[in-house]
Amino acid sequence: MKLSHVCCLAIPLFALTAYADPILGSASSFAVLGGSAVTNTGDTVVYGDLGVWPGSSITGFPPGIVNGTIYDGNAVAMHAQADAVTALSSLQGMASNANLTGQDLGSVGVLTPGVYTFNSSAQLTGQLSLNFQGLSNVNFVFQIHSTLTTASASSVLLLNMGTNDNVYWAIGSSATVGTTTDFAGNIIADQSITLNTGATIDCGRALAINGAVTMDDNTINNCTGVSSVPESGSSVVYLLLAGTSCFGAMFYSRRQTTTKGSPA
Repeated sequence: MKLSHVCCLAIPLFALTAYADPILGSASSFAVLGGSAVTNTGDTVVYGDLGVWPGSSITGFPPGIVNGTIYDGNAVAMHAQADAVTALSSLQGMASNANLTGQDLGSVGVLTPGVYTFNSSAQLTGQLSLNFQGLSNVNFVFQIHSTLTTASASSVLLLNMGTNDNVYWAIGSSATVGTTTDFAGNIIADQSITLNTGATIDCGRALAINGAVTMDDNTINNCTGVSSVPESGSSVVYLLLAGTSCFGAMFYSRRQTTTKGSPA
């Protein structure tokens, strides 16, 4: 039976820690986290936890759906907000590789991993392509000292991703994601985040430290946990395999015990 204990414990523990984000800390389990409030209109779907702190106002769920846990002004949300504050400070303090002040993100061409800075506000009109070059454990960091705004129907395209790659948007003020924009990455805003009608955030989060997160018929997927669709080789697959191995080991052990105790 000792073998079955190893299969049941060791493999699932590895699976559950595969999605750890060293920058976001406990905020990584959230897809939406507001400071003053979280509001929704329409059929928004959130894949990941949703919470608010220090405020306690969460409205619009239902009709919105949360594929995760709602934390309304409690200690879990407080801890996540503290980690979000730390993350924003850390991201804003990173050494910059390029200053894009005054340029529209939709016209900068294909970017490679690095830290990009805007001394004031940033605008995305059209498509921004981020090429991870097949590398793993690399990040895009956008340091935006004021606001981020995207035009309607804009998009962020992620190319040639490896594993454990991330995109971070460190916003000094507020972010507004335009109607039907297909956004990607983690928005961490000092003030508020507004997702206009039909906007989506893929493999990212909307984390507002002081202000509200406002949604309108959106989809936000943090690409963690069993509520999101796993890629081949993801932790969900490993967890299922671990369960299968555990069941097989327990069955084999029980079968052996029964056989030994049976009459010849």
